[in-house]
Amino acid sequence: MKATEVPAIAGAYLFEPTPYADERGFFCRTFDVDVVRSVGLDPGAFVQDSLSRSAGGVVRGLHLRSGAGESKLVRCSYGRIFDVVVDLRRDSPTYRNVATFELSGETQVTLYIPAGCAHGFQALTGTADTSYRIDRPHDPAEDVTIAFDDPELAVDWPLPVTSMSRRDREAPSLAEVLKHEES
Repeated sequence: MKATEVPAIAGAYLFEPTPYADERGFFCRTFDVDVVRSVGLDPGAFVQDSLSRSAGGVVRGLHLRSGAGESKLVRCSYGRIFDVVVDLRRDSPTYRNVATFELSGETQVTLYIPAGCAHGFQALTGTADTSYRIDRPHDPAEDVTIAFDDPELAVDWPLPVTSMSRRDREAPSLAEVLKHEES
């Protein structure tokens, strides 16, 4: 497994496993304490694992946590997703940058997203399972959602949106969220 820094989002990394494939399928390590430590992350900081299953075209996000934020490792364990990260850390050299990735069950690449970044994705296949390893217990009072189609972010979602939660459909613009955070 190797770790590669994501230039567009300071502190973000891609963890790329080395799959061993044969006639049975494949095997790969999806988390390695030593590799995580090698880029300065504390592997013991992750306290919660979650899984979402999405149908093709579903958009989830853009989500982030207020307060101390939330760091996470995200991996598409089955299918394919179009993944989006927006750096909203005011003191970051990549503040307001948007980075997109295709994550898939074929590659099992894991994306590390630092606290203070918004995250969302769209399922590109009929079924897409997305695994999350999160560094804080979930507190719904800290949930923040930004409109997935905010023109300021100009995310080029690859498929028509087939479904999303009510919270995501009714999310405010980035400008509204930032204004609220300042007050």
